[in-house]
Amino acid sequence: MFEKIEHLGIAVKDLAASQKLFSALINQEPYKEESVESEHVKTVFYQTGESKIELLEATHPSSAIATFIEKKGEGIHHIAFAVSDIYAEINRLKAEGFVFINETPKQGADNKVVVFLHPKSSNGVLIELCQER
Repeated sequence: MFEKIEHLGIAVKDLAASQKLFSALINQEPYKEESVESEHVKTVFYQTGESKIELLEATHPSSAIATFIEKKGEGIHHIAFAVSDIYAEINRLKAEGFVFINETPKQGADNKVVVFLHPKSSNGVLIELCQER
């Protein structure tokens, strides 16, 4: 079951500059900074009410974030939904015809396991499902 929008992921070229900008915009500092080596990204998270904003900077030119920025520029990269049972949602969405980039949950940032739906099956929007580890 989808519980809420967990976070919006925003691809950025320069995490330090973007962190300064978003800290001023939101009027608070991020609560967490983290590297996800398997995805070649550094992230920072801001809490905004029940949801979060995640800034993502590529740490390698072959990362998905680097590729995204090269094609589309900086901006919203994905919408993440918190789910209570990631395996049940994978099965439900597959039965509905959605296509996944990865069907096996993997370690994501902020103590979550995650899967991604292919944007071609969700009106061009990259959707992340995440469950607290």
